[in-house]
Amino acid sequence: WWNFGSMLLSCLMIQTTTGFFLAIHYTANINMAFSSIVHISRDVPYGWIMQNTHAIGASMFFICIYTHIARGIYYGSYLNKEVWLSGTTLLIILMATAFFGYVLPWGQMSFWAATVITNLLTAIPYLGTTLTTWLWGGFAINDPTLTRFFALHFILPFAIISLSSLHILLLHNEGSNNPLGTNSDIDKIPFHP
Repeated sequence: WWNFGSMLLSCLMIQTTTGFFLAIHYTANINMAFSSIVHISRDVPYGWIMQNTHAIGASMFFICIYTHIARGIYYGSYLNKEVWLSGTTLLIILMATAFFGYVLPWGQMSFWAATVITNLLTAIPYLGTTLTTWLWGGFAINDPTLTRFFALHFILPFAIISLSSLHILLLHNEGSNNPLGTNSDIDKIPFHP
């Protein structure tokens, strides 16, 4: 119950490591993306382990983060606004990263997920169509879309790592909540000088 923050850090390290090795063999081209996924799982030594660990690790990441959020809601951690806001920002970036990763195999489910989710941006008044066109890299989902999604899927974990550091720093400065709701300042140990 109390260790899900640490488990999230473990998930992040596993996802970053396996993602790096998968990125070495992935091809961000609509004609070759699916074939490169098949190549990773069949031809690359231990590629199937990396791919399955990365896919299952994403699910574990979300199980851990939702449990972490549930504990935070139950114990009133949302009252510490800075820590809660940094955690909420982390959740949004994590969801975006997972979505971009879901699109990368470029199968039918991936293509239609990209189509439906990116078209949701068109509901934003005035800017929606422009944002969608910018994200697609044209007027339809094509090669530039997949390239952008791969780049964002690769870059956003570094933002998650940076924000996680800030989240932990804020948490240690403010102190975490406990089931009794008591002030823990008496037993506080400085995180840094």
